[in-house]
Order: sequence, then C-alpha cells, then structure tokens
Amino acid sequence: MTQDQLQHLWADHLAGEFTTKDVEFTLSTMVDDASVNHMPVNTGGKGKDELRVFYRDVFIPSWPDDLAMTPTNRVMGDSQLVDELHLRFTHSKRMDWFLPGVAPTNKLIEVDMVVVVQFRGDKLACERIYWDHAGVLRQVGLLK
Repeated sequence: MTQDQLQHLWADHLAGEFTTKDVEFTLSTMVDDASVNHMPVNTGGKGKDELRVFYRDVFIPSWPDDLAMTPTNRVMGDSQLVDELHLRFTHSKRMDWFLPGVAPTNKLIEVDMVVVVQFRGDKLACERIYWDHAGVLRQVGLLK
C-alpha cells in the first residue's frame, strides 16, 4: 500500500472507533490476528475475537462526550505510521482500558499519546499506544 492508502485506512479505523462507534467496521480494517496494546496498563487484545469484546464492551463506550483529540505529528514508513496526539477530556466515565479499576473522577485530563500502527497487506496488524501514566494519575488525584 502507498503511504496515502495507509493513512486512509488509519483514518477509517479511527472513524469506526470514535465517530460511528461501529465495532464490526473497526475490525474490518484489521487482520485476523491483529493486536492492540495500551502499553502503560497492558490493555487491549489479540485476534478479532478478543478485540471485538474489547472494543464493544470496554474501549468504544468509555469515551467521554467532551473528548477533543488533536493530532500534533505523524511519521510515516513503508508499512507503519506513528501518530502523536493531544487528548483532552473529563474523566466522567469508567475507562478500564486507560485507568483500570478507577471510578470516574470527573477530573479534566490532558494527555499526549503516541500511537504506533503497523500494517500487513491492506489491513492494520498492530497498535501500540503509549502515554505518561504517572501524569494521568496525578491529574485524577491518585499520585502526588
């Protein structure tokens, strides 16, 4: 795939997660043995069966209504891309993929994330997402 095609596929994947919130469409952008790992807390899944449950029950319904996601940088390779994103939202919903076991704090969170996306053929194969988890814990009052 060309870099433009990779970017288009990534945009479709994100639209499935955040705009239409369509689990099956999101999964259709991925290879059968795809993996997602939120590295600071080791959440996500491997394979479409695990990812279906993860997206449907944990990830997609957890996003607060006031989410603002701002891209800050993108680096492209032949079969991967790296996005840097700034997120701002109120922790008004349980987000076990992000803050496992933490009830909503109603605190404003601002966090920069780095998303490493690898492709295989014409689908996403792997996502690894990184952020400063200690900084998030400070913002919700769980770490001084």
